Amino acid sequence: MRTRWLFGDQLGPHFLDEPGQPALMIESRGVFTRRRFHRQKAHLVLSAMRHRAAELGDQVRYLKAGTYREALAEVSGDLSVCAPTSYAADRFVRSLDGVEVLPARGFCTSRDDFAQWASRRGSKRLLMEDFYREARVRLEVLMDGSNPTGGQWNFDHDNREPPPHQPTLGLTEPWWPHEDEIDDEVRADLDRWERDGDVRFTGQDGPRRFAATRREALHVLRDFVAHRLPAFGPHEDAMLTGDDWMAHSLLSAPLNLGLLDPLEAVERAEDAYRTGAAPLSSVEGFVRQLIGWRDYIWHLYWHFGADYRHRNALLARRHVPDWFADLDADGTVEARCLSETLRGVREHGWVHHIPRLMVLGNYAMQRGWRPDEVTDWFHRSFVDGYDWVMVANVVGMSQYADGGLLATKPYAGGGAYIDRMSDFCGSCRYDPKVRVGDDACPFTAGYWWFLDRNADRLQGNQRIARQLSARQRLDDLPDLVDQEQKRGNDAP
Repeated sequence: MRTRWLFGDQLGPHFLDEPGQPALMIESRGVFTRRRFHRQKAHLVLSAMRHRAAELGDQVRYLKAGTYREALAEVSGDLSVCAPTSYAADRFVRSLDGVEVLPARGFCTSRDDFAQWASRRGSKRLLMEDFYREARVRLEVLMDGSNPTGGQWNFDHDNREPPPHQPTLGLTEPWWPHEDEIDDEVRADLDRWERDGDVRFTGQDGPRRFAATRREALHVLRDFVAHRLPAFGPHEDAMLTGDDWMAHSLLSAPLNLGLLDPLEAVERAEDAYRTGAAPLSSVEGFVRQLIGWRDYIWHLYWHFGADYRHRNALLARRHVPDWFADLDADGTVEARCLSETLRGVREHGWVHHIPRLMVLGNYAMQRGWRPDEVTDWFHRSFVDGYDWVMVANVVGMSQYADGGLLATKPYAGGGAYIDRMSDFCGSCRYDPKVRVGDDACPFTAGYWWFLDRNADRLQGNQRIARQLSARQRLDDLPDLVDQEQKRGNDAP
């Protein structure tokens, strides 16, 4: 039996073919010397790898080296590896003699199944909703015979409620892992690397909030289904200053480390609905994220090709500014929504999908920041960020840099959206209803500046035609454009 080479995001039992299979793991310090990652991301990845090695014991050979190639020089015998999750890693393993590359694992839809679905589409768009429905049928998830459970495929309309008028959703705080001696060792190593000047991190160190072992991941899943899943659906798009976690699962990081198979989470959520423990709208919304959006993004990463990351249809040329790259470490940002979201990233290496899309990504697109730099920032700053996760999410969904291959319109929004879906605006020095002047909301002004700046490139998109036309009726548009050009990349 070939030794199974396990990458740092292939840590669950489903990445081995049978108990006792010999394994190889490589901890590459060079990953952290080449790029500046969030401190808690580095801690989580190393903790998860070292915990897995401790579980495997004598079954694994765990090598620490500057690079993978240096470590492999010490290895004899043939290896097998499940296909890695990035173009760079995939090219690398396929260039090596004696390494058998197996199909990828950890997703609900195989590459072959996606290719067949895409080929059947012909000239039609590869719409996520259509992909999701086909996956529901094929996997027999939330189906009653040939019909979707509850008589409809999608409860998204029911899951867009603004937050309640209270500081938090009032849910039980999530279950948190307990750090151990392995975490202490990781923290000491990261501290030493920083002192030695070998690496630099962004963000704050802090207690590890995300599962680093399969046992922890299963505990987080059980806790979510029991205590948070029932409330997940209605407010999944809402934001509250005093509630960083809302009703979200906190499973994206352990899923992307390979500690859970997504179908495990899907089956447990469906069981909660079938037994009356959670409403269908919440369960369907959660299932859609896993067998729909997560798999869809994974497959588009490969389907669109290695050059997709360089798309820049809106010709965005500005560099990501230091205050954003450093997660507003000095607290200069006054716009409450942006400062609170960056605080969440700084303190946890995580915020949920709406702050990512409609605060961070929205602002970057409005300002015209380079999509490749924005993608890299998301990859490095989030504990669940990987190349396959961020390329299509940021280039296509968040920045509309592919010109509409993924999204049917730019996800640009003004202060009115943020005001409706959060409690940020009430205590902000800016007014979401004002677009010009000292109190002008940078998102409201930025929205109209974005439309004006990209009017020619967005012409013909019927989903945004009304807004493009409305901008021409703004009496203060010249003043607004001048104001935003002067604001430039300054912290709002």
